[in-house]
Amino acid sequence: MDTINTQSPDISMGVDTGGAGDQGLMIGFACKETSEFMPLPLILAHKLAMRLAYVRKQGILPYLGPDGKTQITVEYVDWKPIRIDAVVLSTQHTEAILDKTGNHITEESKEEIVDTIINPVLGELVDKSTKIYINPTGKFLFGGPAADTGLTGRKIIVDTYGGMAAHGGGAFSGKDSTKVDRSACYMARHIAKNIVAAGFADKCTVQLAYAIGVIDPVSVMVDTHHSGKISGSLLEPVVKKIFPLTSEGISNYLGLRRPIFAKTAAYGHFGREEKDFTWEGLNKVDELKKQFKE
Repeated sequence: MDTINTQSPDISMGVDTGGAGDQGLMIGFACKETSEFMPLPLILAHKLAMRLAYVRKQGILPYLGPDGKTQITVEYVDWKPIRIDAVVLSTQHTEAILDKTGNHITEESKEEIVDTIINPVLGELVDKSTKIYINPTGKFLFGGPAADTGLTGRKIIVDTYGGMAAHGGGAFSGKDSTKVDRSACYMARHIAKNIVAAGFADKCTVQLAYAIGVIDPVSVMVDTHHSGKISGSLLEPVVKKIFPLTSEGISNYLGLRRPIFAKTAAYGHFGREEKDFTWEGLNKVDELKKQFKE
C-alpha cells in the first residue's frame, strides 16, 4: 500500500501519547551493488569525501581547507553499474596553489589531488573516458557558513541514498528517536537491508507511514522492484510480525536513546560499519529465512 503525505506548515508536532511524534512516510532502501548494500555512486562519493578529509587532517596536502564536496556519476546498463563516467571534487584551499591568474588552481595541483585523493579510492573503476573535474568553478579560498549564507539545512539525499531511492521528505538531524522522521527511516533501512541480505531481492524499498499519536504504522509497504524471489505482498505481513514498528519499539530495538547521532553528521547515515549504527545490523536474516521455510 503506497502512501502520499502532505501537511500544513503549522501542523502540531510531538504529541506525547505514546504514538508517533509526527505524521508522514519514511523510506528505507537496500541493494546488492556494494558490500554495504548501498548504491555504488553514493558509497564512492562518501569514501572520496573521507579520503579528502584524511589527506587534509594528516597534512599530506597542506594547502587543503576544511570545506569540500564530492560527486560521482556512474554509468548503468540494465540497472547494473559498469563504470564511472564523471568525478567532481571541489575542495577549499589556500592561495599557495593558485595559478598566475589568481582565479584557478594550477594543473600540477589538480594532478596531485587526483593522484593522492581520487585514484586511491576509485582505482580500476576510472577509465580513459572518465571525466574528472577538480574545482570546476575556480578558486575556493573561503568555505563553510562564513562563505555560504542562506543555508537550507542537511542535504537529505546525501544523508540517505544519493537519489537512487525515494525519500519521505523528513530530515534526520536535530531530531531524537521519538520523531519517526528519523527512527522509522532507520528501521525501514534495517528491514530493507535484511531482506536483500536474505537473498529475497536484489534491491528493496520499504515504506512505513505514521499518524500523530497512533502507535502502529498506518501502512507498511515492501517493494522489491521486480528483482525479488518473494513478492513484497508476501513480505509485508512477515515484516510486521518480526520487526518492531512502533516509535517506542524502534527506539528500544535499535538503542536510539544513546548519544550516538554525532557520528551521522558526515558521510551519511547508512552503509556504515561502526557498531553504533545498529540499523545496519543483519540480525534478522535467519529469522526472515525461517519464516518462508515454514
